Amino acid sequence: MSDVASFRVPLCIAPSHPSLPGHFPGQPVVPGVVILDAVQQAIEAAVGALPALDLPQVKFTQPLLPGEAAEIHVESPAPGRWRFRVSRENALLASGEIRAR
Repeated sequence: MSDVASFRVPLCIAPSHPSLPGHFPGQPVVPGVVILDAVQQAIEAAVGALPALDLPQVKFTQPLLPGEAAEIHVESPAPGRWRFRVSRENALLASGEIRAR
């Protein structure tokens, strides 16, 4: 597994995503697990398949709405470790750290 110092990936969860009808009916919000899955996919696209992961720190600060454009920013301070931020314009939506076991 090779690490990339930092990269950015656009994020937009389609209103047709299967998790949205139940989260929440009438006012859908993208579930945190869907955002984390997108972060993991972005890291794997950059460095290859990942082993089991730990999430020692994750914070969701604002909701992401279906169809809303956001960006994932990932930094790798050390091999097997990634810090991420998900933002929309200048608003932070989520941040945290992912570590390979």
